[in-house]
Amino acid sequence: MTPLVLAYGIVSAALLLWLAARLARNPRNFALRSVTALVACLALAFPFGAAADKGAHVAGLAPMIARLIQHGLLLVGVYSLVCFFLFSTGNRTAARRRAGWYAVLLLLAEGVLLVAALATPASARTNDQSVPSVAVFFIAADVFMALGFATAAVWAWRYAREAGGRLARGLRIAAVGLVAIVLANCVFVPAIVLGLIFHVGVADRGGSAGTVVGALAVTVLLMPGVLLFLAGVTYPAVVTRLGAVRIWWRHRRGYRQLAPLWTVLHSEFPDDALDRVPAAPWRDALRLRGTHRRYYRRVVECRDGLVRISPYLARTDASADLPSRLQEALAAHAAGEHVPAKAVPVALPDGDGLESDVRELVQLARGLETRRAG
Repeated sequence: MTPLVLAYGIVSAALLLWLAARLARNPRNFALRSVTALVACLALAFPFGAAADKGAHVAGLAPMIARLIQHGLLLVGVYSLVCFFLFSTGNRTAARRRAGWYAVLLLLAEGVLLVAALATPASARTNDQSVPSVAVFFIAADVFMALGFATAAVWAWRYAREAGGRLARGLRIAAVGLVAIVLANCVFVPAIVLGLIFHVGVADRGGSAGTVVGALAVTVLLMPGVLLFLAGVTYPAVVTRLGAVRIWWRHRRGYRQLAPLWTVLHSEFPDDALDRVPAAPWRDALRLRGTHRRYYRRVVECRDGLVRISPYLARTDASADLPSRLQEALAAHAAGEHVPAKAVPVALPDGDGLESDVRELVQLARGLETRRAG
């Protein structure tokens, strides 16, 4: 098994788990169902293909039956991809009609695969394309996959022109991968015919490719194409998730940076704490939302504390730095001094928005930490 084939198996399995989780949250999304079905077929076909490549029995099934299951799943996956693009057009009537025609082609191809697999001698290797039944098996599978992937590649590129941003980039990456897969299938078919008729380039080796040229096409076109396609499918969601992780990391860092300010304010005004606790604290700590919740809570509590201490700040020396004034004000509050209950602005941000406000609070927190360390 080559590293590219192994990577295909790992990536497809990981992607299937991710898509299944998304589908569980949104089971009525037809486009998501189609993509999940495609990836499920790719992932489930992998172990059967690996067993057939080695000529091994799996679950009591002969190697050629394992090859039949592998390619049967792959053809269903191609059909799912075609349906994804068909029903993305919005014209349901035309989509159903064209999906019906592709379903007929799918059944014909699956029928040819079944007959060819049953007609293959038990002693023949599953990739020995000098055997007529094996050659017919692979030609039928490759022709159907070339047709389906070519159709999907055209639509993916067309939709990429209409889309924008990360979706357009993902569709272009997927289209390039599909074109590579189609080119590989276009290499497979004539190579099989030459091997069958003239016994030219037949490979006496393991793997699904039964010809030397086919084996080269698998390495150069097919596997890179599959990985590129999977990368394109996941690209928009992965980029979105990376953006969410960046925000999570910024909020997590901000939460910690505000600790010195929050600590001194909370010690004087503990009743300002927002006591709402999530139902499952351990689960909340592991989720991105838990970090965001704690971050926003700390920002609000810091601002509330500054509002409460601001009347005391108004009586401090305005020429001193704010951290020193805040410490003096907190000491006065702790001593029980009475001041007019009139709030004054404290640590006003230069710009609008929460991020500007947080930057000002973080600067004040750093000043407090520096004075405490000194």
